[in-house]
Amino acid sequence: MNKKNTTLTVSYTEDKKIMVSICCITYNQEQYIAQTIESFLMQKVDFKYEILINDDASTDRTADIIREYEKKYPDIIKPIYQSINQYSRGITNPSGAFNYPRASGKYIAMCEGDDYWTDIYKLKKQVDFLENHKNCSLCLHAAKTLVVDGSFTGSIIRPYNKSRFISTGEVIDKSSAYPTASLMFRSCFARHMPDYYTNCPVGDIPLQLHLASMGRVYYMDEVMSVYRIGGKASWSVLMKKGDYKKKQEIYYKQMKIMYIEFDRASNRRYTNYIKNAIRRIRFLTYVNTKNYSRIFSSKYRRFYKELDLRTRFFTRFEYHFPFLYSVARYIMRCI
Repeated sequence: MNKKNTTLTVSYTEDKKIMVSICCITYNQEQYIAQTIESFLMQKVDFKYEILINDDASTDRTADIIREYEKKYPDIIKPIYQSINQYSRGITNPSGAFNYPRASGKYIAMCEGDDYWTDIYKLKKQVDFLENHKNCSLCLHAAKTLVVDGSFTGSIIRPYNKSRFISTGEVIDKSSAYPTASLMFRSCFARHMPDYYTNCPVGDIPLQLHLASMGRVYYMDEVMSVYRIGGKASWSVLMKKGDYKKKQEIYYKQMKIMYIEFDRASNRRYTNYIKNAIRRIRFLTYVNTKNYSRIFSSKYRRFYKELDLRTRFFTRFEYHFPFLYSVARYIMRCI
């Protein structure tokens, strides 16, 4: 059933005293977690919110730091301290497994343990918008990037060049990622997540597809958070350990299955968009594994042009001058 032009009337059982449930997942992020939590606590709002944190059995001081905040704000901060690492047991979407089911708020706001918010009115801006647009299921915004591993990447994640509603097709077939710490959505849609979300190796993309199929999506062209790149316990860094090429191949196949399952669940209304999204994932795995014969082939020219100018420059730089590129990266890590 197409709900794009209708008011969302799905009932929910949230605690009416809490407007927003902030969902945070963390693992071995002792360097960052305090800044993340402080960015939650600094929010200027006229409603109540809760902070749900799932610590996946960190082996550093992450859990100790969370406990310190929990003692100070016991009515706001509600952690789960896993005794066994759940990711190693195959739970790749811990937000959906441990945080969404206990969310009491009308809305869920996302932020992982190595990212943080920069605008003290972020929550209020998004809540006000969603309260005034009942047919909107997801609201997101731009983010600044903070590189900690010497990578050459853009300084901002800005999916679109102005604030506007985004069609479901655009959400599926998008050339830019959506910052996870920018996402706010109606918690009623997280009560029962589809199988293509549960079985996916990542949580953000299938979540976005699910929400886009349930209502309208709105983008705020404001930088209100920071996305940290290259943290030692980040998903992308953990992926690079071991046989990275093999992991990327597995990732592509899993993502392809996810998109195909979403295609079926949405009654094949967005098949052409989904085909493009699958091709883009394939191309990006070639970029990640430095498969230059594929990267520069005419078959993927469209996706190569989607890369920002900085990324295209450094891709060419590494391809033609690999030694100079490695020296440049070393210098960037030392700065």
